[in-house]
Amino acid sequence: MTNGFEQKDFDIFQVPGLEERMELIQTVIQPKFAALGEELVPFLTEELNEDMHLHIARHARRTVNPPSDTWMAISPSKRGYKKLPHFQVGLWDDHLFIWLAYIYELPEKAEIAEALIDDLESVYQSLPEDGWISSDHMKKEADKINEMGKEDFLSILERFKKVKKAEFLVGKRFLPSDDAVQDNEKLIEEIKKTYSALLPIYRHSLKAAQK
Repeated sequence: MTNGFEQKDFDIFQVPGLEERMELIQTVIQPKFAALGEELVPFLTEELNEDMHLHIARHARRTVNPPSDTWMAISPSKRGYKKLPHFQVGLWDDHLFIWLAYIYELPEKAEIAEALIDDLESVYQSLPEDGWISSDHMKKEADKINEMGKEDFLSILERFKKVKKAEFLVGKRFLPSDDAVQDNEKLIEEIKKTYSALLPIYRHSLKAAQK
């Protein structure tokens, strides 16, 4: 088993040049994602009673600009994850993120948003108090859940429903210096704890997507 993520892993996103940065992402970060997947895929498969599959971002479409973040995703499809609700772990240069992610490629975005809005009280209560919410996976910015009220959360969901490019990502963020990032066992424990807290929202959204 590998170590957790170290400061030098986050520093990779300061390396100039597409080829140079991608080589480090592929040789340093992606093996750690693969090792996490060996722990997290069976965990989610058991929790959800459904085969889950690991996907590691390849950044294949990039030809000039190096990626400013990278991630792994776990979804119920072998073929991909972007059109499905999925679970992510990834890095920007200044934090690690753990998300339950609904991104803009999701065909049932409006239906899922409506289902979450209809059951707003229970969904809001299940949010991790020390968690974060993002409306765009391509931007570093996110909002602290403990600084938003129910009306703020409703506004996020309504925008997710109505705006084509709007997204909904909910979970946790950790600094590179956090023990839960640097210690592999603590990191796996924290990811599992975060995913477990978000499973009710995931299950709820699946019901909406399958209607």
